[in-house]
Amino acid sequence: MTTIRRWLGPFWPIAVFSLIALVSLSISRLALGLWQLERVDAVAGWQEMLLQGLRVDFATLCWLWGVPAVFTLLLAGPHAVGRAWLQLIRVWLTLGLWLLLFLEISTPSFVTEYGVRPNRLYIEYLIYPKEVFAMLWAGRKGELLLALLFSGAVLAGGWWLSGRLLRGISFPRWYWRPAFALLILAIGFLGARSSLGHRALNPAMVAFASDPLINALTVNSSYSLFFAIKQMRAEEDASQFYGELPRQRILDLVRQESGRESHEFSSDTLPSQTFNEASYGGKPKNLVILLQESLGAQFVGSLGGLPLTPNIDALSKEGWAFEQLYATGTRSVRGIEAVLTGFTPTPAQAVVKLGRSQTNFFTIADLLKQRGYDTSFIYGGESHFDNMRSFFLGNGFTTIVEQKDFKNPVFEGSWGASDEDLMAKADETFRALSKQGKPFFSLVFSSSNHDPFEFPNDRIALYEQPKQTRNNAAKYADYAIGEFFKKAKQSDYWKDTLFLVIADHDSRVSGASLVPIPRFHIPGVIVGDGIAPRQDPRIVSQIDMAPTLLSLMGISADYPMLGKDLTRMPADWPGRAIMQYDKNFALMRGKDVVILQPERAPEGFIYEDATETLTPAPQPATMKDAALGLALWGSLAYQQGLYRTAPDTRTVLN
Repeated sequence: MTTIRRWLGPFWPIAVFSLIALVSLSISRLALGLWQLERVDAVAGWQEMLLQGLRVDFATLCWLWGVPAVFTLLLAGPHAVGRAWLQLIRVWLTLGLWLLLFLEISTPSFVTEYGVRPNRLYIEYLIYPKEVFAMLWAGRKGELLLALLFSGAVLAGGWWLSGRLLRGISFPRWYWRPAFALLILAIGFLGARSSLGHRALNPAMVAFASDPLINALTVNSSYSLFFAIKQMRAEEDASQFYGELPRQRILDLVRQESGRESHEFSSDTLPSQTFNEASYGGKPKNLVILLQESLGAQFVGSLGGLPLTPNIDALSKEGWAFEQLYATGTRSVRGIEAVLTGFTPTPAQAVVKLGRSQTNFFTIADLLKQRGYDTSFIYGGESHFDNMRSFFLGNGFTTIVEQKDFKNPVFEGSWGASDEDLMAKADETFRALSKQGKPFFSLVFSSSNHDPFEFPNDRIALYEQPKQTRNNAAKYADYAIGEFFKKAKQSDYWKDTLFLVIADHDSRVSGASLVPIPRFHIPGVIVGDGIAPRQDPRIVSQIDMAPTLLSLMGISADYPMLGKDLTRMPADWPGRAIMQYDKNFALMRGKDVVILQPERAPEGFIYEDATETLTPAPQPATMKDAALGLALWGSLAYQQGLYRTAPDTRTVLN
């Protein structure tokens, strides 16, 4: 050991920390694999996962400590500059080891919630420390305290160990240092690239399974996180993930996929815009969208889930209920994007959070505002979360009602006023608008069905113990919906208003498939005076809701949405759904599915809803082309400003 230490010289501390990191990351990967043993065995993944994982770990360490190693060989010595540099290296080594290990111990919680290792969502949540810390403190005190203790131990231990390792180290003679530095630089560069090909190492290079979690376990959490951050700089262009097509080819594909005739496209500057005649010809109605947080089909009794939603189940017998409605993504902003704008999902962030869409981006709020509607967003929390306030105010909403506007709420949790407070405020707002005789549109967004699942006592018969569980919170959210409709049906605005109850996404979207389709299945029911009871078995998407609602409201309009007006689709239409799962994009037509993955050829599948199984099966090139066109359209439309509200030239309501 003494000989190795003397031979390595000032590189000795970096070598020891690298060995500790490699062993720790391998142990973490092994432990995570044992935790997910059934899924690893299902793809015979142990050898690939561990060996390729070691490759990724080595590349990660080359990125983390390669350049400092070079400067250490050049600068370290007994002189003042050398001593200062060695202290800086102590800090770098200690913080680097802490970051690697901290992200690993936080991985199980992230996997449980999102089905993959820490990615861009990890960073996005850090933007809102107040809300996230309140959520964690309310529901995960033990994990927070463990993380604090672990961090203290690693930081203290790393600082102590780095100090010990730097004592009595030898330094190479000055004329050897440049040669050694070039050698270390070459090793670091080649190790970081981990490839002699034209592309450096990336997650697609070590992906080998159809299960996205197993592919995620192959990399380490630090690599996963920083690769996601790197992608965020250019994430607005889906062609970097799935491949390129000429602009006109993209437009031809999405127009064809929309099902509209070529002569119906009415704008040269907005290539997806068509004029859409409403199926309802009476006085235009008000619209209320009740967007339910994390309420997947697995929690909805009428959809075969747990018996937690008696009120939504009852509404599904009164209105137009969709039995096979699928979310476009796994985040609230993705659900808002789909329901409010009808925009197709992309591997980028939802447009709610992107810079170029903060103004002059199409929303049904902006369209209805042009027609004289009062437009509002009602939320029990703080509307700045996920950039909602900025996006809404810039795109058609005139009023924001948020946590500070709730006077003496019945209950406040980590995410703000409870759902029953939210629904009471919504009813109060609609009654006031109805008295003014003003047409209105409102997006009402719930939050109680969110970790840490806080809600008032004595409202529901708990489904299980303890109280603060996902299932109990889902049941409480349904209770609040029921209370709202009791009031709404007795109000003056009931007969003039159309209501959509829909989830933003399912909770804990994960699974062994490239896209876990069952976890995208959500409830949706349209209710209102004149809406006949109907159970709709067709496969539909969140992006179909806005065109359908406008048609049922009696709003004929030009708009760029590609979703279907379901009032005009035949009963035997097999349906279509679009889903974005991390960087994978799925197009489903009936049972046929095509999935796009970064830097891989499209793959075909058959999805059986009854068994919730996705089986590989050939799909025609035309469907693969359609999937690619839809995936690329969102990026093209966003970048070139092609998704805007057309100026209204029709009669505005008084």
